[in-house]
Amino acid sequence: MSAEDVFADVMNLMETEPTLSSGLAGGLVPTAPDIPALREQLAVLVSTGKPKKAIGVQLTHEQVKRLSDTEVEKYIKRYETYVCSKTTESLIDSFIFLATKAVGMAVKIKDIEA
Repeated sequence: MSAEDVFADVMNLMETEPTLSSGLAGGLVPTAPDIPALREQLAVLVSTGKPKKAIGVQLTHEQVKRLSDTEVEKYIKRYETYVCSKTTESLIDSFIFLATKAVGMAVKIKDIEA
């Protein structure tokens, strides 16, 4: 299974996942997303010039204004997935760096950076 297949599977799962929050009775209650705020997040992403990399689609500000509520939610979920993957990647890199430093204190390593 290629990375593109995995990405497509994750995108399909995220598109069908409902938004839930805790209710007063302790149960999960569906909540309506704040579409204007999500649309604004997409507009900010477009302003960075990297929507293609983050959500897989090159959008303009005009296109963001014309997106349906469902499309806004879909692209925001893609963006959240992208941000989470980058955060995880950064955490893993930091852990490897720290582990190498810790091992370097106990074992003589000529070039820790390599």
